[in-house]
Amino acid sequence: MGLTKVHTHYTVEITMNKLLKSLLMVVSMSVLLASTAQAKDEPKKATTPVAAVSASASAMASSEKAVLLDLNSATKKELAELPKIGDARSAAIIKGRPYKGKDELVSKKILTEDVYNGIKELVIAKQKSPVEKKK
Repeated sequence: MGLTKVHTHYTVEITMNKLLKSLLMVVSMSVLLASTAQAKDEPKKATTPVAAVSASASAMASSEKAVLLDLNSATKKELAELPKIGDARSAAIIKGRPYKGKDELVSKKILTEDVYNGIKELVIAKQKSPVEKKK
């Protein structure tokens, strides 16, 4: 009799272990499949915007350098296209040349601080090189 109880208890314990292992394996596989499916979608969502932001940031940085309008050489038409500038202010900017720095637009009272703040990121005051000055 004692042998049957031990045998039954041992059999139940083995069955419980198998059941627990099977359940653990099913849960593990479900988690693995879910994370794999999510990983396939996430790189497209996560890396694409990061790559796009990085690419657009570097393109923006290089285009900003190329797009900056030189106050000392820009045409009246180019200056007039800047926000809040127009024909009258572009003529005043040209008349006030040369500029050592773009902030001279305010110090020479050509633009108000408000108008200057609207264009300061779009303009630059390039200086002539020594070779250009001699010409």
